[in-house]
Amino acid sequence: MRRSLEDPIFRYVAFSAATLLLVVLSGLIVSLAIGSWPALSKFGPAFLFSSNWDPANEVFGAAGPIVGTLLSSFLALAFALPIALGIAIFLTQFCPPAIAQPIAIMSELLAGIPSIVYGMWGLFVFAPWFSEHIQTPLSGLGGIFAGVPNGANIFTASVILAIMILPYMAAVFRELFRSIPPQVREAAFGMGATPLEAVTRVLIPYVKKGMVGATMLGFGRALGETMAVTFIIGNSHGFPTSLFSSGSTLASTIANEFAEAGVMHTSALLGLGLVLFLITFGVLAIARWLLSSQRY
Repeated sequence: MRRSLEDPIFRYVAFSAATLLLVVLSGLIVSLAIGSWPALSKFGPAFLFSSNWDPANEVFGAAGPIVGTLLSSFLALAFALPIALGIAIFLTQFCPPAIAQPIAIMSELLAGIPSIVYGMWGLFVFAPWFSEHIQTPLSGLGGIFAGVPNGANIFTASVILAIMILPYMAAVFRELFRSIPPQVREAAFGMGATPLEAVTRVLIPYVKKGMVGATMLGFGRALGETMAVTFIIGNSHGFPTSLFSSGSTLASTIANEFAEAGVMHTSALLGLGLVLFLITFGVLAIARWLLSSQRY
């Protein structure tokens, strides 16, 4: 009798949890849509394709922050992905057991550092060093290296983002490689494969689905980061014209301006939040599609 009652209660609790999640998500979308409607209805498509952000005259265009968000996140992912993969491969395949655990712990501790600490370190330590030793010598070349040599730009923000998403990706990659049965690796070496061939042709294809998920996890983390980027990106709403141009992201613009915003300004910032939500949702949808289209 007791068992017959437990199962329906358990199913009801599980169903309630799933329903609550959908209700909260729907409420978030609806509230963002309602709050951003005045700005979206006033500016129309120009809100997404214009970089003119002028709170004094109540003219708002989100193109600059959108481009800054995507560019900084893609650069951060490009920097972090090979390093995270290299860390995971070394710790699981080649590192002596005596030092593997300490290195793994130190790598994971990076994930526990608050983002504002990364931002302060980037602003007061990394940006001045980068400006003096890298940006100033390269700025004379022009082109993609043009920009005011103050260290606050898209490139440095991407480096800070890469450091922030690195421990998440490395930890997931490491667990994926640890989940591979030892017989798979031994069979590869038994067939005469070199360590490089065993990793690239056997181990990585074995966990490729999970690697896609870990990569999208890091990318989503970079898309939504706020405080660290706000400190170091320069907070300029125009289109970035080079790697060393100042820029802004959707999250940094909201954090910078929400406290002082009027009615239309607040609506525009809520519009930025809605755009960020849709971009993140799109990234997750692409990740799900990639996972469903792959086969082991």
